[in-house]
Amino acid sequence: MKIKKIEKFIKNQGRRPRVLVSCAGKIAKGDRAGLIASCLSDTGFDVDMDFGVKSPEDLVRLGLENNVHGIMLVDYDKDFSLKNFNKLLKKQSCGEIYLIKEVPLKNTYDSILNEIEKNTEKWLGIFENNSIGTNDVSYYIKGIYDKDRKIIAKTITLLESSLKKDQEKAKAIVDELLPKTGKAMRIGISGVPGVGKSTFIESFGIRLIKKDHRIGVVAIDPTSSRTGGSLMGDKTRMQRLCRQSHAFIRPSPAGEVLGGVAGKTREAMVILEAAGFDIIIVETVGVGQSETAAASMVDFFLVLMLAGAGDEIQGMKKGILELADAIAINKADGDNIAKANKARQDYEAALHLICSASVWHPPVLTCSALTNEGIDKVWDTISEHRKKLEAVGELARKRKQQLIDWMWDIVNQGINEKFYQNRNVQKMLPEISALVKEGKAEPTWAAGELLKAYIKR
Repeated sequence: MKIKKIEKFIKNQGRRPRVLVSCAGKIAKGDRAGLIASCLSDTGFDVDMDFGVKSPEDLVRLGLENNVHGIMLVDYDKDFSLKNFNKLLKKQSCGEIYLIKEVPLKNTYDSILNEIEKNTEKWLGIFENNSIGTNDVSYYIKGIYDKDRKIIAKTITLLESSLKKDQEKAKAIVDELLPKTGKAMRIGISGVPGVGKSTFIESFGIRLIKKDHRIGVVAIDPTSSRTGGSLMGDKTRMQRLCRQSHAFIRPSPAGEVLGGVAGKTREAMVILEAAGFDIIIVETVGVGQSETAAASMVDFFLVLMLAGAGDEIQGMKKGILELADAIAINKADGDNIAKANKARQDYEAALHLICSASVWHPPVLTCSALTNEGIDKVWDTISEHRKKLEAVGELARKRKQQLIDWMWDIVNQGINEKFYQNRNVQKMLPEISALVKEGKAEPTWAAGELLKAYIKR
């Protein structure tokens, strides 16, 4: 029943209900907040997490930048003023973000899940009433050029909406902005879960801000294939960076899109670039060999690795390694330095075998996001790569190919949508799916019949 309620909300609103779960103050702990966030995601919500916010101003800003429907403040101490927070929230969000006060008291998964289920219908009703939008495309364009963080966030949400009216507005906005973009440096950062992508991006981003750059980050988090919900905790791991006025971090759920990115990542990059961010970073889901989509939309693709490579290289030779413009062995600090250097040698040997001669040979670096050791070297490598590619016209060629890839991505998305919207397919799909599920029909035959129904006039 709860999933059906959320599906109805998505149909009406064009996106999942999105809630920021936070605990605030100097002594706040995230254990209970983490459990609540997990339960919300398992119910089908998109959930942002921040367990270290220090002030009402910071928490309101996080809610606005992620364009959430509600904020659930789980724990806070005497140093955090709930009165000031509520006042700021109403003023700055214009009533669009709801403060969720119904917080479960028991600390068990089942009791929290039960409490969330009881309140879901109420919350969704409030979220729908508080969802305020505008049909004025110039409102978004002006806000982006004015670097209005709230409007930037709303525009990215518009991009991600499944509603046709929102898609038409989003297309008009991107079409207007696209000719005025193209100068920013686009960097993709990938690596397996646990490699320290978010921590690296924070250290890297702060170093670049000190060099007078403006940093836009599109952080992609995995989506549950069972409930459709997502847990997005990137800002929890980028506390310092997300408070910088010259940085904008937008977590997005991957949805059903493969390749380590979300469906509208390219468009989000255009929005951030038009808003004046000259370095755009895409943090991918980080699932290994499916990062091809991310690599196709950036100028430089950095792959973070951990020490202890060895046989792991064998499974990755024809996957993510051949996409990399550089590899950085992260967490090269303390007792791990020797292992990191050994891993560097292993990857250098692997790259020597799989990379053909070209303008650029991917280097293997070591770094520590914790101590900042090697972070400047990574930036120097990216800068050198750009200069070399610009000198021979390779960067221009790469940008043209990115546009072609983008075109085909839109075409494929359009075909997929039209397939499922086709009346013949909709009529046949339930019965033919049941036949396959019961073992009465082969998947190959069923797929052929659905395609025949799609092309039938």
